[in-house]
Parts: sequence; C-alpha cells; structure tokens
Amino acid sequence: MSEFEDKINGIVEKLCKEDSYRIVYHHPSKNLSMPSVEKLGEFVELCRCVLFPGYFGNSELQPQTMKYYLGSNIDKIFRLLGEQIMRGFCFEQGEDEEWLTAECNVCNLKARELALKFIDKLPEIRRLLSTDVEAAYEGDPAAKSYGETIFCYPSITVLTNHRIAHELLNLGAPLIPRIISEMAHSKTGIDIHPGAQIGEKFFIDHGTGVVIGETCVIGKNVRLYQGVTLGAKSFPLDENGNPIKGIPRHPVVEDNVIIYSGATVLGRVTIGRNSVIGGNVWLTYDVPPNSKLMQTRAVHSKFEHGAGI
Repeated sequence: MSEFEDKINGIVEKLCKEDSYRIVYHHPSKNLSMPSVEKLGEFVELCRCVLFPGYFGNSELQPQTMKYYLGSNIDKIFRLLGEQIMRGFCFEQGEDEEWLTAECNVCNLKARELALKFIDKLPEIRRLLSTDVEAAYEGDPAAKSYGETIFCYPSITVLTNHRIAHELLNLGAPLIPRIISEMAHSKTGIDIHPGAQIGEKFFIDHGTGVVIGETCVIGKNVRLYQGVTLGAKSFPLDENGNPIKGIPRHPVVEDNVIIYSGATVLGRVTIGRNSVIGGNVWLTYDVPPNSKLMQTRAVHSKFEHGAGI
C-alpha cells in the first residue's frame, strides 16, 4: 500500500500548491461562508408559495387563513434572504480586510434593509407573473387553465426565478441573482440573464434552448419559441484587450413581437413592434415595426426540373 500512499500524497502536494488553486479557491472572510445554493433554493420556493398561494406549499390554503400563512412565509424570506445577502457582500469583497474592518459592523443592517426592499417588490412581481400566466394560457391552444400553466409550464418556472433575480439585481444584491437564474436554467434549459428587462405578458413556448442576454430589453406581449437566441454580436475590447462589460450589446424587442423557433438575433438591434420573425432566421440588423421576416425558401434543383418525389 505504501506505493499507492506515496502517489496519493504526491498528488495532494501538487493540489495544495498556491499556483494550482490561486484562481479557483475561495477564502471565507470573517469565518462567513459564501452564499448557499441550497438556502437560496429554499428562498425561491418560499417566494413561489407567496406568489402562487395554493399552488405551491400548503395546497389546502383558504382565503381566511392566507394572511397568517403568507405572513409566516414572508418572515422566513426576510431572515433567510438577509443572511444570504450578508454572505454575498463578504464574498464580493473577498479578502479585502480593510473593507471588512470598516463595513462589517453595518453590513448586517444593510443586508436586512435590502431584504426588506425586496419584500416590498413582491406585489409587483406577482402582478407581472399574473400577466405571464395569462400570456401562456392565451398563447398555447393546448393549455386548459391558468393553473396548468402555473404548475406545469417551464415558461412560468423560469420567469418566476427571473423576476425575483431581476429585482434583487436592481437592488444591488451581489452574486445571488445569478445563482437564482442559473437554478432555473438548469431546471428548464432556458437561460435568462438576471439583467434582462422583460415587460408584462411574456411567454416562452416549449422553451428549451432559449438564451436571453444581460442587456436585452423586451417589451409587452412578446412570445418566443424554443431555440431562440437574443445574444451579442461581438465584444468591444478595452486598451488591454479585455471585454468591456456592462454596455448595451443585446437586442431590443418591442411590444407584440413573435420570434419563432431557432431564430438568432445578435447585437444591439431593434425589432419593431408587431413584427414576426420566422424560424431559423439569422438577424443582425434593425427591423421596422409591422415587419414579417422569414427564411428564404430553399428549392433543390432536381425539384425545379420536376424530378424527385
């Protein structure tokens, strides 16, 4: 066994060299762990219970007891989210001991204030999700009820996570919004960056493979189908050759637009209101309102000459 032990010890020594783990190691600050994916999953599920009472959590909830039930869940949301935001602040600062010494005494209060501001956004998040439920029901002939879309549709699952994550990002919560968006990405196959601005009555039919970039702006009553990409065309570089972050680089999709499956829209282009973009279209330029843009029909030469089928 000594030969195997020697090899294992040698591997351990290599893995413990600083130049090996420098980029991939997280050093906890002030003995406070980084945000917990498990706890943030619990937070999202508590929010889902509040946003869709009766569908998630207590399925026997009655209107006369709703106040107490929601109050209890919101209290849990406040405490759980405050702790995770606190951890996010410390994670963001890393090993900056000067910042930690100066800010640790007020960090907890700041985290609690941000958690309270988020809770204040819950009625508006529910209003937006209600319009998304309507859009899913109205946009899919197979949907038999609002409840079916709430309980079963990946569009509502991912939009619940997105609207939560987007508000947290706007409020300044570090890291947590991205974790929440990636939870939904893993579950549904739909990738929406928490920075994307999405208007009411948004529906993603089927959904798998949809990508919506950080600086996308999507208007009201927009519908996407599976495989649609709203992405960046290129990444401007600074004088050191590094990508410039935060600049608008993704599409603007105006009200009442439909984009069919497999379409790819790249860059800061605008798709005008009431337009329809057909399946598998590759688009890198502005489209005026009321347009219909379809893929050019491919005709094989043998069919042109009457051969074939």
